[in-house]
Amino acid sequence: MKTLVVCSGGLDSVTLAYKVASEQQLIGLISFDYGQRHKKELSFAALAAQRLNTPYYLIDMRHIGAFLSGSALTDDIDVPDGHYAQDTMKSTVVPNRNAILLSVAFGVAAAKGAEAVATAVHGGDHFIYPDCRPGFIEAFQTMQDEALEGYADVKLYTPFVHVPKSEIVAAGAKVGTPFVDTWSCYKGGDIHCGRCGTCVERREAFENAGVYDPTGYADPDFWKTALGQS
Repeated sequence: MKTLVVCSGGLDSVTLAYKVASEQQLIGLISFDYGQRHKKELSFAALAAQRLNTPYYLIDMRHIGAFLSGSALTDDIDVPDGHYAQDTMKSTVVPNRNAILLSVAFGVAAAKGAEAVATAVHGGDHFIYPDCRPGFIEAFQTMQDEALEGYADVKLYTPFVHVPKSEIVAAGAKVGTPFVDTWSCYKGGDIHCGRCGTCVERREAFENAGVYDPTGYADPDFWKTALGQS
């Protein structure tokens, strides 16, 4: 399939880009600047596109993102420490983010003759983010089938939607994902903080996958505390 990959620059989406490049026809990576505090992730998405020798599309949605208030990712609200499964992680929800971004991606894909849009939502997201769950994915596809009827047939490709992040790490290792050149931390510092939900989940995923983690963390052992390990 001719596939456009939604790529934030994170471990999951960069791995997906490498997976698509190895198995399908990758026609480009698309990223969104919606005013996220960790926007440095976008430079890693651009780097992935360069290495995969594919077009890179960066969509400026900062004016829209300014209205999606109340999230620790876009407002002056502290990003909580701990594991995704904790209730405090709800503060990182950006209202309707995936529905908005995927709608734009589908429009771009249809205009460019793509057959699929790939996004790296996974099972670990289900605790907190309703727009990462299988029900949303199915409903979104139904909506897009109606929206593009008679013009284009674009499928939503979500190979990780039912698997934990550790399986994404394992898949990434198989396709040569340069993990060191991906960004997960929601705090957007000089290096990964090691304490926010994405850092804890990232560190845990490498451990569970049995794959070496090349990431530098400001607090490399906090993930054990967050998971109740010694």
